[in-house]
Amino acid sequence: MNQTSNKTPLISKGWIQAVALVMLFGFFTMGLLAYYTYTDEPPIPAQVVDANGKVLFTGKEIIAGQKIFLKNGLMEYGSIFGHGAWLGPDYTADYLHRAAELTIDYYGGSASDAARQQTITDFKTNRYDAATGVLTWSAAQVDAFGKLTAYYADYFGSPTTKYGLRPNAITDPAQIRQLTAFFSWSAWAGSTLRPHKNYSYTNNWPPESLVANFASADTLFWSVISLIALLGGIGLLLAAFGRWNFLGWHGREEKSISFRPPDEVLLTPAQRSCGWFFLVMALLFVMQALLGGAGEHYRAELSNFFGFDLARVLPFNIARTWHLQLALFWVSTSYLAAGIFIVPMITGREPRGQGVLSYLLLGALAIVVFGSMGGEYAGVFGWIQNGWSWFGHQGFTFLDLGRFWQILLTVGLFFWVVILFRGLRNRLRNEYMGNLPWLFFFAALAIPAFYAVGLLVRNDSTFTTTDFWRFWVVHLWVEDFLELFTTVMVAYIFVLLGVVNQRVAMRLIYLDVILYSAGGVIGTMHHLYFSGEPALHMALGAFFSAAEVIPLTFLTVEAWSFLQLGAQQSSQTRTPFPHFWSVMFLASVGFWNFLGAGVFGFLINLPIVSYYEIGTALTANHAHAAMMGVYGMLAVGLALFCLRYLIPEKLWSDRAAKIGFWSLNLGLAWMVFATLFPLGCIQLYHSLNVSYFDARSLKFISGHTLSLLEWMRLPGDAVFILGGTLPVLYLCWLGVRHRKQQPPRENPDGILFKEIQENEKFGGE
Repeated sequence: MNQTSNKTPLISKGWIQAVALVMLFGFFTMGLLAYYTYTDEPPIPAQVVDANGKVLFTGKEIIAGQKIFLKNGLMEYGSIFGHGAWLGPDYTADYLHRAAELTIDYYGGSASDAARQQTITDFKTNRYDAATGVLTWSAAQVDAFGKLTAYYADYFGSPTTKYGLRPNAITDPAQIRQLTAFFSWSAWAGSTLRPHKNYSYTNNWPPESLVANFASADTLFWSVISLIALLGGIGLLLAAFGRWNFLGWHGREEKSISFRPPDEVLLTPAQRSCGWFFLVMALLFVMQALLGGAGEHYRAELSNFFGFDLARVLPFNIARTWHLQLALFWVSTSYLAAGIFIVPMITGREPRGQGVLSYLLLGALAIVVFGSMGGEYAGVFGWIQNGWSWFGHQGFTFLDLGRFWQILLTVGLFFWVVILFRGLRNRLRNEYMGNLPWLFFFAALAIPAFYAVGLLVRNDSTFTTTDFWRFWVVHLWVEDFLELFTTVMVAYIFVLLGVVNQRVAMRLIYLDVILYSAGGVIGTMHHLYFSGEPALHMALGAFFSAAEVIPLTFLTVEAWSFLQLGAQQSSQTRTPFPHFWSVMFLASVGFWNFLGAGVFGFLINLPIVSYYEIGTALTANHAHAAMMGVYGMLAVGLALFCLRYLIPEKLWSDRAAKIGFWSLNLGLAWMVFATLFPLGCIQLYHSLNVSYFDARSLKFISGHTLSLLEWMRLPGDAVFILGGTLPVLYLCWLGVRHRKQQPPRENPDGILFKEIQENEKFGGE
């Protein structure tokens, strides 16, 4: 029985020791990298002066400009150091290119070799005095700053929506000057040589021939090394697979089981409350998909949404903010509900009041979701001046919600862990700490713990530092510890269904943790090649991010095993397998993990590719295929598993599940292969052939060829939204409207299967 406790380890302690060593090594290295982030980041000068010592702007004004950039949600429109959104330009590359052109003109024009060489000298020479904190600029650089201040005043102060921003987004001359100071500092870091190095603070990014910014030796060398690491790692794992055959899911050998009809499984109050969680999840999913379609349309028509000037009420930076934030919210809602749902199945009991706590958690989640969305809208439109970072738009991609809502969400996630612990407490007391119940609890605890790291992100710190901690959330939280929780969840579901035994499930969990964490923890640095970190971060990030692809290669094996196990057990029993479409979604997770996270992710993680590609549609291609393909499909699969027990058998619709499955997968495939991947390839080629600056410009993005590719996405979006999200919403509505009627029960048996004896298999008594 699944409720049986065990004080002894079910697998060798060597697995536990291996996980501990991998984690200790990974986080010790991350600690060293954090130290070097603070010591080797690009300095913010106390003053920037001209050759005569006249102050142009100060370090405080640079930080003030960074705050203006964040307050107005501009990181969800354009980017800095390549990180942010992809409609607007990268302002590091934009300022550097425009300033270089102006400097060349200042010295005599592009026809003069001397002017070109002097421009390179101006931008490459490091005139920062660390002792005084003073940075001296040439007269040409000072002249360029003045002209670009006027340019950005016109750009952000436009009374129209021709750039996809709200009209008159920033009109205060002082704020424009501070914002330009921030852009100029990032361009200075991107072009000026590090002390005692032959490359800039950003490893010579962005690529810009006008200032002799070309790929550094580190960028090329570590790209080659990461390829070798990938091929060698796959070879070693293939050898291990052939030698020991310990990968993939294996069933309960030589035992047949009978799946219990879902109508016979009695539910607790907390389990019944999960119906509302899934309905909220589905509503957020529909909203997120609609916002994604609206945001994508900006790249086809900037100021015309089928005849309506959408940017006046929903500018691009708001649409993208909500699109990204809702992606995290609806997926997390499914995970929270699934965790609450399976705890009574694990323990066979539920503490009194668990249902009430679940509803309180749902209410708190709704407050955070809609409160933060309202705050972001008000912040970008300038309705919140004081306290904007607390209640408005905090400004960091994936951490856009105000600090107040961020803290509230962190507390809510810890409250969820408390709910789980209340349900698991008695079971944990009698269970060895390395066994499956404890793994489930630790995986759940890691979710709020690593989301809380995002509280280290501050708008008054150097952008390099903030990006370092931000990617602990974007990468470590999303790509490593959510991955860990999903692995444990799927394993436990298969144990509860009797498809695999606990030892097999635990072996897979420990193996996945080792393989994912060996590359995934330090591999976080692949996001930070060009954010102002020293070359050490690139070296480790490239090498270890290559290792991340290795376990993804074998998820296709697991995905196929999912389907085989369900089919095998169904053929051996007299009761149908009730979770076919849940398992189909889990199988699709394996496919998209390999393609979206593995193939598309590794493509852009190579330093030499990232150097020319970062912030283009290939980044969006990887993000959509990995986020929706892995976490989105899994969230829907978990929801269908739970809804199968919430909805009476006679009202359950396999047809809706089938339509939803194929529409979501086909719509996502269309989105990727008809638009995002070809768009990204065209942008990458243009970046190599012409310039990165031009490949990121609105002029190029809105050109005829790229606009045509954007329009080609429309059928896929329609299939995804109408055929995918709406059937999921329908099933979730059934889970609330027609929940099974039963007397209140706090101690379910939690048994979802029974083993069939030989006489039962042949009809005996």
